[in-house]
Amino acid sequence: MGADRPEKRRRLRELLDRTGHDAVLLTTGPTLAWYLDGTRVDVGAGAAPVLAVEADGRDDVVHCALNEVERLEAGELPPDVRVHPVPWTTPPALAAPDGLVPEESLAAELRAARARLLPAERARYRALGRTCAGVLTRALLTAEPGESENSLAARVGGLLLAEGIDVLVLLVAGQDRLGLRHPVPGPGPLGRRAVVVVCGRRHGLIADLTRWVAFDAPDARTAGATGAVLQVEADAFAACTPGRALADVLADVAAAYPRHGLAADEWTRHHQGGPTGYAGRDPRATPHVPDRVVAGGAFAWNPTAPAVKVEDTVVLDEAGIEVLTVDPHWPTVEVRGLARPAELQR
Repeated sequence: MGADRPEKRRRLRELLDRTGHDAVLLTTGPTLAWYLDGTRVDVGAGAAPVLAVEADGRDDVVHCALNEVERLEAGELPPDVRVHPVPWTTPPALAAPDGLVPEESLAAELRAARARLLPAERARYRALGRTCAGVLTRALLTAEPGESENSLAARVGGLLLAEGIDVLVLLVAGQDRLGLRHPVPGPGPLGRRAVVVVCGRRHGLIADLTRWVAFDAPDARTAGATGAVLQVEADAFAACTPGRALADVLADVAAAYPRHGLAADEWTRHHQGGPTGYAGRDPRATPHVPDRVVAGGAFAWNPTAPAVKVEDTVVLDEAGIEVLTVDPHWPTVEVRGLARPAELQR
């Protein structure tokens, strides 16, 4: 049994006792991957889970598609669960008994239960973050202005897959498309400046990061805007005090834009990130989300402005901020005592 598994079961039992339920039917990828200690619960990025868990924190039953049982029982599932094979024609959740509370009824409570990373989770997350950051360093050190966005994306994706990392998001924009907030790679060249955005998953955990490369000295506008979004990110980190409402943190992030010389409505033009972990954003910070900041939880804020953005996966706890997506070979700039990624000058 994984070292973290007993604590996860304890957290689930406490949640069920507090909410007056005997058991819950877990059905979403993030919750299943967390509760089953990093098990690969799908067979492709964006695919539906191939199992559902009837969970009470004591005698958990995994209802699993018959054609996936052999793989999962060969070392992916925790040994303390019972497996109930289900015909591939039947959605696994339909094989569970009636009367279980559905996961969506406890969605916020389950997010809170998994928010504080446990020791083994944090070690896996740290290794994932460093690997993802190292991949982007290797790929961008060999990038060329005439290379296409698609070519760079293929190289980044191949390096991630070689490390056992699922590529959930891979965005690339060259000079001509830097104004796009979600630049799906295309055939155009990188040109003078380019950005790569990655969300990579391993053991259920997701690392989010953004890196920039330039083949020419930055102009004054770009340098100033980059400095401004770094300050907005620093304000986001400072606002994340344990117990604080995530909606209030987002309000502070929004207020930081004009304070640092950016448009007051800039935060409305792209989501600002939020907690992360077993989902790319768990949840995305919005003005109405009910979640609160949890000490020891992971965050990936991504302040943006036209043609500038900063994003890393970090853990915020009593000891301060630990940046997980870090590579010692990438250039950095210090912002309020924390090393942040600079633009790679080629």
